Amino acid sequence: MTSSTTDPLIETARRVVRREADALGMLACSLDGNFVAAVELILAAKGRVIVSGMGKSGHIARKIAATFASTGTPAQFVHPAEASHGDLGMVMRGDVALVLSNSGETPELADIIAHTRRFDIPLIGIASRPDSTLLRQSDVALLLPPAPEACGTGIVPTTSTTMTLALGDAIAIALMEHRKFTPEQFRVFHPGGKLGARLAKVRDLMHDDPPTVAHDTPMGEALITMSGRGYGVVGVTDTDGHLQGIITDGDLRRHLSGLMDLTAGDVMTAAPRTIHPDALAETAVRIMNDKKITCLFVTDPQSSSTAVGLLHIHDCLRAGIA
Repeated sequence: MTSSTTDPLIETARRVVRREADALGMLACSLDGNFVAAVELILAAKGRVIVSGMGKSGHIARKIAATFASTGTPAQFVHPAEASHGDLGMVMRGDVALVLSNSGETPELADIIAHTRRFDIPLIGIASRPDSTLLRQSDVALLLPPAPEACGTGIVPTTSTTMTLALGDAIAIALMEHRKFTPEQFRVFHPGGKLGARLAKVRDLMHDDPPTVAHDTPMGEALITMSGRGYGVVGVTDTDGHLQGIITDGDLRRHLSGLMDLTAGDVMTAAPRTIHPDALAETAVRIMNDKKITCLFVTDPQSSSTAVGLLHIHDCLRAGIA
């Protein structure tokens, strides 16, 4: 079933999205030195960022903690109600607390706020009321701008939670860029799924026993090595073991007449395209697609002519890269 673009439901959806977009614009304009202070407080912490919130703010807090943890800032979500029943022991000197509450008066937050004050644990508060208990108790107060909730009645956390989530993302990315967090480091925390596959390195997928033959090897022997390994390719090396060329099925077809009277050096394609083991596997796939080839020999970064592995397009496909 399709609906007209003037359907009341679509109009409602557009109103909600526009209100939240407008609120994000207000948030961007409201950022000031307190944001910088919050980031610097986290950078100075020797422990973790303890993120906490109740209800919808708790859901946002969990996501912010996960984003921090995956981008190089150790973080943990602590449920404020559970904190009052023993989990306050998770919040220790050296940590910094990031506590979320739209009103800033959520009763369940009282114990965790008091705990940070008692043990001199830096507290960053995010709320929409400047005179709220949370922001008055905070070492750094991040005030949400007075944007109306998207529901129109002001009772459903919508705009406020969107702004809080965006603010958490802004802090995480500011920390990430300051620390120069790299895609390679990112992959350490994301080994699974499509994202992990995209960030896999060539060394993670390559075969570390590439098939090679010497330059003067008769083609009869070279064919045995080539077919026995099942990659459809064999490397050709000089007397010092340096990769000089490769032999593929295409090379065999081009030299079919009198093939068995030739050596590997006679048949090979010289100066083949190679890749280093620390390159992203996604880069290898792009090269293979551009060159219309199915294999890349992997060479030692210290000696670009020494083959240390072989990467086949099928290895990349099995890993979900392509």
